[in-house]
Amino acid sequence: MGRGLLLLVAVGTFVLKGQEFDAVSIKPSAPMGMGMVRMGVQFLPGGRVAMTGATVKTLIQEAYGVRDFQIVGGPSWLGSERYDITAKPEGAASQEQVKLMIRALLADRFQLKFHRETKELPTYALVVTKGGPKFRASEVVTDPDKPKGPRMSMERGRIDLQRASLAALANQLGQILGRSVIDKTELTGNYDFTLEWTPEEGGPRMMRGPGGDAPPAAETSGASIFTALQDQLGLKLESTKGPVEILVIERAEKASEN
Repeated sequence: MGRGLLLLVAVGTFVLKGQEFDAVSIKPSAPMGMGMVRMGVQFLPGGRVAMTGATVKTLIQEAYGVRDFQIVGGPSWLGSERYDITAKPEGAASQEQVKLMIRALLADRFQLKFHRETKELPTYALVVTKGGPKFRASEVVTDPDKPKGPRMSMERGRIDLQRASLAALANQLGQILGRSVIDKTELTGNYDFTLEWTPEEGGPRMMRGPGGDAPPAAETSGASIFTALQDQLGLKLESTKGPVEILVIERAEKASEN
């Protein structure tokens, strides 16, 4: 390989030259007031990325496919300092190439360095109940002007997923429960899911409202997320143990505004 062909990202990870964004803007998010937080992540056509209210942990999750509980160590601001980020590649880029570009951004603008560890931790297996699944396959999008990729919206006590795999659902459940969820359904393809439940007090909260209170949960009959999964989707979570990859942060610095 020629000189300068490889770009070092984090620890022991390499990205080919050209797999970094051509233009990146990083600015601190403007505070909304009243204790509220707005966060959004958009992957746009051609490999463009637009993030609002994103933390460095958000970037790490998108770049390395991990959940919040798999990121340990590092300064406390990794999960609290929020940025508005726009980035675009020089030419069109695939989703996998965009992930590599976010890794390069983390290494360059946030000086991120980490190492990986694998630990045996409690996990959940996502399986189909005896009655079978209670959700439908997504319709095939033929209109070129309509988005074809997955679509997700979340609020406290509710998830809506469209054109999403079971692995994507498992990933969101893992975020909510703070434990790795492994898709064991053996169902392939993309589906539409809507799940509503009553969150536990003190559980994860997507957004805080005036006075620091969480916004009201989606209207449900008081079902836990475990019961709601069985009743609404025909799925259940089984407790188990398994190897979980952990990213241990060794260094990170706040990005300068541009």
